[in-house]
Amino acid sequence: MRTGKIAAAVVGIAVVAALSGCSAGAGAADAGGKATVNWWTWDPNQAAAYSECIPAFEKANPDIKVEVSQFNVSDYFTKLTTGFVAKTAPDAFQNSVTFFESYASQGQILAMDDLIKKSNYDTGVFADGVDLWKYTDGKQYGLPLDWAAAALYFNKDLVQQAGLTDDQLENLTWNPKDGGTFLSVVKHLSVDVNGVRGDEAGYDKDHVAVYGIGALASNDNLGQTTWGPFAGSAGFKLTDKPNWPTQFNYADKTFISTMDFIRSLSDDGFAPKLGQFTTGGSDQIGSGKVAIVPGGSWEATSLTKLPGVKVGIAPVVSSEDGKRSVITNMNGNNIWAGTKHQEQTWKWVSYMGSEACQTAAATSNGSFFPSIAKSMTALIDSSSKAGVDLSVFGQYQSSGSLFPAPAYSNGAKMEAEIRPQFEAYFLGQTGDETWPKLQEQTKQIIAG
Repeated sequence: MRTGKIAAAVVGIAVVAALSGCSAGAGAADAGGKATVNWWTWDPNQAAAYSECIPAFEKANPDIKVEVSQFNVSDYFTKLTTGFVAKTAPDAFQNSVTFFESYASQGQILAMDDLIKKSNYDTGVFADGVDLWKYTDGKQYGLPLDWAAAALYFNKDLVQQAGLTDDQLENLTWNPKDGGTFLSVVKHLSVDVNGVRGDEAGYDKDHVAVYGIGALASNDNLGQTTWGPFAGSAGFKLTDKPNWPTQFNYADKTFISTMDFIRSLSDDGFAPKLGQFTTGGSDQIGSGKVAIVPGGSWEATSLTKLPGVKVGIAPVVSSEDGKRSVITNMNGNNIWAGTKHQEQTWKWVSYMGSEACQTAAATSNGSFFPSIAKSMTALIDSSSKAGVDLSVFGQYQSSGSLFPAPAYSNGAKMEAEIRPQFEAYFLGQTGDETWPKLQEQTKQIIAG
């Protein structure tokens, strides 16, 4: 879920963001005889981007007015819950799969099947993610809105100084036995305060000037931008079922060997320890203290446009035969079950799920990846003209390397209870004995 680093900026469009003030929800009065459809998001960039679709939509639907509201993520889901109870929730809203089960089981979101059938809407327009928004009753409760994935961002100057090429960085392989070409490259890019490289005799792991790779140790129970691609490339399956699983497979031997490898990178001085840097990836790579930083696709524009630093984008590691397994976070568009304007809201939501709208929105500021493949291609072309190469992410989509983060029960409880235990492991407070226990705990959390 990509909500942790979203700023509380308020976009200068039809936004009502005062949490103590009047809600822009279903209780808001319609304007000038038009049905007012309110849509909420936590992302200021998507609020601005999807507002680009409003003029064309309202021209085609003169009896509907669309208002977009953006709220800080720290308040967003609490405000949604309050709206459900007070009957003032927005007609439609961006949702994270973490909260899908709770909203669907409580009857707070609308099954779209009848609306899809009545309007002949083609869900096949999406590259992936449609089934993610099917609940356990088999009904469709959401449409894919965006997607995100991991990449490796590298300092081109440090790579060149090390005698390596961009091509080497863009074709890193990994395995849990010897670390593959990934470990060889990371060692060579690591430099201690005396100028000794990590693959040379005398490397001082306790006094490092440049780390070959940024922190891969993480408290993230999905490992989206950190350990996930490593475990996946080795054949690890995160859960026992792709969607609505009964457990996370943390007792798997491949997973455990991956965790051991990730922790060894910090122990051996090739990566910083968890929490060692208080600054983000852009500061680390910009300062020259880290040669490669793992990061999300949402960071591509900011990282590649850092002043004074040439930053390249490489795909995550692959297996020896070139196979990648990249978890993707796919947010969705839900309709509130209590909306007073069901048909008008569906018109807006389905228009947001059209090639015309997703292309216009995605290319307007390049801040997110659209779920429709043709719109993604348009974004890659548009960004290329602006000097940002997003082709790595397009290749993920076209090669079938992506798999969606699973929907499962009690997602918020899962994150709250599991993440601290990942942190304890990477801080050296626990060992491999924690993983079988953690797998059993995930089973209990999902079962409720």
